Amino acid sequence: MTVPISSMRAALLACVLFAPAARAEKPPLASAHEPDPAEVVVYGRAIEQLGVALTASEGIVGRKDFSTRPLQRVGELLEVVPGLIVTQHSGGGKANQYFLRGFNLDHGTDFAASLDGVPLNMRTHGHGQGYLDLNFIIPEAVEFIEYSKGPYRADLGDFATAGAARFKTYDKIDDARVNLTIGENNYYRLAAVGSVKLGGGDLLLAGEGRYDDGPYAIKQKLNQFSGLAKYTVPLGDGVLRASLTGYYVDFYSPEQIPQRAIASGLISNLGALDFALGGQTTRIGGTVNWTQNGGDPWSALAYAHYYNFKLISNFTYFLDDPVNGDEFRQADRRTVTGGRVDKKFTFHPLGMQTDLLVGGEGRYDSIPRVALYRTRARTILQTVRRDSVDEGSVALFGEATLHPTERLRFTFGLREDYYNFDVRSNNPANSGKSDATIFSPKAGAAWRPVDWGEIYINYGEGFHSNDGRGTSITIDPVSGGAASPVDPLVKARGSEVGVRVKPFPGVTLTGAAWQLDLGSELLFLGDGGTTEPLGPSHREGLEFAAFAQPIKGITIDAEYTVSDGRLTGSLRFRHFGSVALIEDNSVRSRPTNVVNSRVAYRIGRYELAAEVLNILDSHDAEINYFYASRLPGEPAGGVDDIHLKTIEPRELRVTGTVRF
Repeated sequence: MTVPISSMRAALLACVLFAPAARAEKPPLASAHEPDPAEVVVYGRAIEQLGVALTASEGIVGRKDFSTRPLQRVGELLEVVPGLIVTQHSGGGKANQYFLRGFNLDHGTDFAASLDGVPLNMRTHGHGQGYLDLNFIIPEAVEFIEYSKGPYRADLGDFATAGAARFKTYDKIDDARVNLTIGENNYYRLAAVGSVKLGGGDLLLAGEGRYDDGPYAIKQKLNQFSGLAKYTVPLGDGVLRASLTGYYVDFYSPEQIPQRAIASGLISNLGALDFALGGQTTRIGGTVNWTQNGGDPWSALAYAHYYNFKLISNFTYFLDDPVNGDEFRQADRRTVTGGRVDKKFTFHPLGMQTDLLVGGEGRYDSIPRVALYRTRARTILQTVRRDSVDEGSVALFGEATLHPTERLRFTFGLREDYYNFDVRSNNPANSGKSDATIFSPKAGAAWRPVDWGEIYINYGEGFHSNDGRGTSITIDPVSGGAASPVDPLVKARGSEVGVRVKPFPGVTLTGAAWQLDLGSELLFLGDGGTTEPLGPSHREGLEFAAFAQPIKGITIDAEYTVSDGRLTGSLRFRHFGSVALIEDNSVRSRPTNVVNSRVAYRIGRYELAAEVLNILDSHDAEINYFYASRLPGEPAGGVDDIHLKTIEPRELRVTGTVRF
């Protein structure tokens, strides 16, 4: 669901963790070489960024940095990105809500993510543009996460305006492990990951099964299965990686509820007004990637996946249909294919080192069905709209980094994207073809006046695409009135000044002042089958982060502290500040505070861990919206009210792990 928000303040404060600190041995992925097969590389925030990073607000987070975090859901892996908040207004099988740099990113618009190079955001999606569902990722298989903020990288395209994250899975893992977690409210999770030698390469296998009823009046009855098989083998003068992924989830869905229904005693804060809500998702994919070793490497990627989605929701109850209610079903079935090729060069014109990255990528979404239906108790009553969409895109990009001196770098990037849309609607008036091109220049400079500090200045233009159905719409499928098409591609302009310093050995401090302008936030609303104009936007802010390794084995940053030892524990506090719920800022949410804790004890290859989620049993809202809904007996026009979903009550989960 999309609700306009013009201003937002969010803070992720955090936690104290005791765990082995990450060892830094390698620069970020964007500039990394293929490691020697005998080399053991551990990724983490201690990896040197001075002289390497493009901005003050990008970084890399390794497994050691997030393995001890208590996680309510997979999407919270993204909270390793400083300042990013992940929430959920629905059941556990639906994409999360994301908040970063003043944006309510909805389910992913203006934040891009990829897994092993494969883009994960769904464009022209049945529920929302840029839909970013991370639930199929198996956390135990993730080796590290690269992140960046702002539209400053030429190799990042659609949705990478507020930020982006790249998940990288292990090629192999030395200690195979099996985790069994049992928690309150019938929570069960079994996960396993391991690798074996096979035919000169390494075969990594990972799997996860999860069942969860949850604490709400609607029992989720969530059944989830995820699998990953990845084969890594030397080939020619490079490395070949081929992987298969599979995912299925079926669930009932507790949604946000009206505040007045709680206040009146009609339902509890964990209650529900429609017990038929929920959905299913299936995702099956394959990826092949070859990366050349050496100084000027090639990299080639090809991927394909099948996706099937349905979701049943009800946000307004009896506002539109006083008899049958406002329940609706969204459906999306598609096949996505794509690929990418890039090459890095290093040369020395006039004696000046220049690093050049050039590449191209393409993607094609064949969507035979993206639809919206009116339902009652999951039975279809009416088709609001049903479409078939073909959406293709190609892009060329280049990024050059010049080193006039050892302490000064200039980066210049160019990117051009072309999109083509072909929409075939059940209403011919909403069918049509269109295309669009957008050009995105980038520029940055990094100056290292002292050995222990670096100053950055960046400017970049980027974009997000709009839902393809919005490019051809002329008739509102709900009201039958006239509707105006939207621009296919929306320009973003961002700038940032930042600093990164290491005043003492093992201590890194970063700060950034940034601003971001979007030409429009017109979004296609899957909830209504139409578009909503949010207008141009301007956001600006300040960011600070601290990271320290005062002694060997101990890591401290703004979010957590890590120390080496067999007894491990963590206490994580998250504060999500007040948010404007409507554009004139007259209605705001209350702040949200939650504390999670984890303690673990390891003896040899056995580990026993306990997590207490929401340890203080906070009743704060996880998500808030402000809109009109109608309960039985209320005025026909409905009542404007805050609609919220309460944080899950205190819950204990116990995990046993065996390593092999």
